[in-house]
Parts: sequence; structure tokens; C-alpha cells
Amino acid sequence: MSEAHSRPKLAVWKFASCDGCQLSLLDCEDELLAVAEAIEIANFPEASRAVVAGPYDLSLVEGSITTPHDAERIRDIRAQSKTLVTIGACATAGGIQALRNFADVEAFTRIVYARPEYIATLAESTAIADHVAVDFELRGCPISKTQLLEVISAFLAGRRPVTPAHSVCVECKLRGTVCVMVAQGTPCLGPATHAGCGAICPAYDRGCYGCFGPMETPNPAALDARWGELGADRARRERVYRTFNAGAPAFREAAARIAAADEEES
Repeated sequence: MSEAHSRPKLAVWKFASCDGCQLSLLDCEDELLAVAEAIEIANFPEASRAVVAGPYDLSLVEGSITTPHDAERIRDIRAQSKTLVTIGACATAGGIQALRNFADVEAFTRIVYARPEYIATLAESTAIADHVAVDFELRGCPISKTQLLEVISAFLAGRRPVTPAHSVCVECKLRGTVCVMVAQGTPCLGPATHAGCGAICPAYDRGCYGCFGPMETPNPAALDARWGELGADRARRERVYRTFNAGAPAFREAAARIAAADEEES
């Protein structure tokens, strides 16, 4: 058996997405050389046209399910993959395209396409886990390359990846950033958002906008009340939950609760 075929086979798959999370693997640069020595990159169109047939030991899946063909293809990929990890907000929460879940998709299709009858699309953009079993979810828009390397290292070591479950607030404390909500009265999603970005936005005096999705145990109702005290109207509070992670249950429910309260009063 050759050296290449004695290594675990890695496949990287794309669904509805911008490719940013896949490119995070290429952004690893020097670390990528070590990854390539430990794993055979068998199927990764962003990196090479060469394709080694499955089954695959590890599949990284980017993007959400938006068409009937997507739904069929992810089932086939799951069948070929011993371990399947979803990467990024699109794969874990439907992505920005999950905004279709709150609108009339048929109306959008008629407006955008000259021949809408040729378009086969689903009414909703959904996470990979809504269709197949997922072994681990790596959040972010885009994902952290450090966390991605941790996922691959954990796979090679036969253990579960160690990624933070706490909020962005902890990252602010770790880097010595003064809380923008307390000190400046700036609305911030940090208390409800999964850590992983390094608290970049608060470090530059702007509120977190939730690109890593909800933390493990968020309390968006309490956070929403605080945003209201800071003067954010309901339209703004609803909108912040409907961005990259609009389909994540905690954010989806928070937006729906705000919208329902607005309808009751109108």
C-alpha cells in the first residue's frame, strides 16, 4: 500500500455558500503542509481538480441545503463518510440565504428569473443536520482556522474537538476589552454569541453582530430587554437575529418573539 493510501482520506464539499469556510483551510498556509502530510486530501475542488473516489474518513461540509438535488447529494455524501463535520454558518444554521425562510420564495423567483419554471428550489434554506446525522458542527462566518485545525487534529487523535462553548463576552475579558454595552451603551450580541472570532468587533468599539451563532446556553430574551433599554427599536432588534445565523433555533425564536410582540401592539 502506498504512503498516500495509508493516510485517512479527507473530502471537502460545497453546498449553498460563498466558499469562505473552505478557503479557511487553504488560509492555514504553513499548517496546511502538516495537514497534507497526515491526511490525503482526496476531494477538494478549491485546492485540486484531482479526485480520489470514496469512501472518505473525514468529510468537511460547507453550505446549506436549498434545492431537492442538494438534499439527495448530502445523503450520498453522508453514506460515503465515516465522520462528517459541518463548517460555517451556512452549514450549521442555514446561512444568510435562510432569510428566504421568512419570505415568499416563489415571489422572489418570479422577480429574479425570466423563466422561474426552470428553477428547482426549496422553500427554506436549512442546515446540514436537518437532513443527515452530523458528527460535529464548527460555527462561524467564516470559521476560525485555528478551530478548524483543532477539528482535524482531534480527528487524527481519535478524540472530540475542544472548541469554546462560552460567549464572546469571555473573549472580551481575555483580551482586556472594555464592555461596549456597559461603558458606551452600544447594543451588542456578544452575551448570546458563540466564541471563536476573538471578539474582534468589540475591540474596535462596535457591538458583536453574532457571526458565530448562538452560544451553548444563550438568553436572548434578557439580552433583547437590555437592547430595548439602550434605545434599539424592535425592527433593529429583530434584524440582528436574522443575519448569518437566522436559522439557528435560538436566534430564529428570538426574532419571531420580537416580531410577534410588534404585531400584537400594532
